[in-house]
Amino acid sequence: MTRRGALLGGVALATGLAAAATATPATAAPVSTRRGIRDLTHPLGPAFPAFSPGEEASRRTVATIADDGYFMQEWRIVEHIGTHVDAPAHFAPGGRPATELLPAELVVPAVVVDVAARAARDPDTVVTVDDLRAFESRHGRIPDGAAVLMHSGWATRVDDPDAYRNAGPDGGLHFPGFGAEAAAWLLRYRRIRCLGVDTLSVDPGVSADFAVHQLLAGADRYGLENVADLHRIPRTGATVFVGLIPYEGGSGGQARVLATW
Repeated sequence: MTRRGALLGGVALATGLAAAATATPATAAPVSTRRGIRDLTHPLGPAFPAFSPGEEASRRTVATIADDGYFMQEWRIVEHIGTHVDAPAHFAPGGRPATELLPAELVVPAVVVDVAARAARDPDTVVTVDDLRAFESRHGRIPDGAAVLMHSGWATRVDDPDAYRNAGPDGGLHFPGFGAEAAAWLLRYRRIRCLGVDTLSVDPGVSADFAVHQLLAGADRYGLENVADLHRIPRTGATVFVGLIPYEGGSGGQARVLATW
């Protein structure tokens, strides 16, 4: 099923909040606790991997300093490429567009759940409720209103669109994401503001129903996709600033995402 098919058809969402079975809890890599700032944004150009082939950005030069006295480019771009936000309108009929996300929703505490070791063995792995409980056992309670960010190590593939999309023989994609039970648990028990990933989608690549997108949008929350350098920020204690382009009526849009701690 395509992303557009999910938008048109809708899905039946899983409502169970029981812990997912027996995944090995992720182990966080050591990160400096000194004060810092980090850009979590990938540069966007025509080579950046698209969720669906043909959605890549394109550009052309429309003015040069030599000919016009100034330099300017024209871009063709979809809202959901590069480091970007999925606004509630992306999957929820009547959901809020990009322009209605408030500043207070775009500057939030962040935690990083590390599943990179497992993702290296299993590209279809997902963040589970067990992972979240293991995270809290080590780092403390995930704060209400936080951005919960998945570090899977997938950003190392971003310069190779085939490896980043990781399509199988049947054309299906294989990359990590959040499990629906984990997303539902975070929405219900931690009242999170957003989910973020270092992959093409908050849902795993194998998802046919985009259940995590549906859960987020249905709860009036947003997603962050194609986030960079999550291994370079603290697992807890950071604040993320999501500089969303406010496309009028936008289902989302590109964002400059910064973390400070």
